[in-house]
Amino acid sequence: MDTQTVTIGTVETTSSGRTQDDRRAVEFIGEEVGHLTTYGYDSKRGALTDTRGTTETLYRTEDGRLVVHVKDWSQWQGEPTTESLRAVTEADLSIGGKFEALGADCGFGRPLTLDEAIASIEG
Repeated sequence: MDTQTVTIGTVETTSSGRTQDDRRAVEFIGEEVGHLTTYGYDSKRGALTDTRGTTETLYRTEDGRLVVHVKDWSQWQGEPTTESLRAVTEADLSIGGKFEALGADCGFGRPLTLDEAIASIEG
């Protein structure tokens, strides 16, 4: 396992170009299990955009805990980029969990049952 360094907090650039940055570094021993980036939606163009989104990174710490670093990012002035760490369980990474898509990308998922697939479309 390696030393991992992530940041938590918020950075934002104002319309005049000034930056307010209250992020802090967090360091821990662990391994990166995987990550997932979900891109934002541009309502004016009616399409995905690569100028804002969310990147979730799953780590397993040396003591076996699972943590997710969440970065809600934007490249637009006046829109903040916010980073946080969240303790998660395997249930959070499984079907129906808060981080289901990340869990699936990191090997915690399983194929949906027929009933789950139908419910996800109807619900």
